[in-house]
Amino acid sequence: MNEYEVFIEDINSCGGEQYAKKELIEVEADSPESYVKANGRLPILDISENAHGDTVIITGDGHGNFVRYTFTA
Repeated sequence: MNEYEVFIEDINSCGGEQYAKKELIEVEADSPESYVKANGRLPILDISENAHGDTVIITGDGHGNFVRYTFTA
């Protein structure tokens, strides 16, 4: 198991990023993808890496609602 600090941004279609619900948590998981598959409520749309080397996973419902998870090891 690996330890991650996860920044979660819940972005809805009405408010956009400006009004996103934000949360910072610490988790133990085999990988960021396995954590989101087990605990996320929306299907994974994209997995990428940001400029700092953090894993960024975006989930969404196809109707403007997204959850962005940023995993820092």
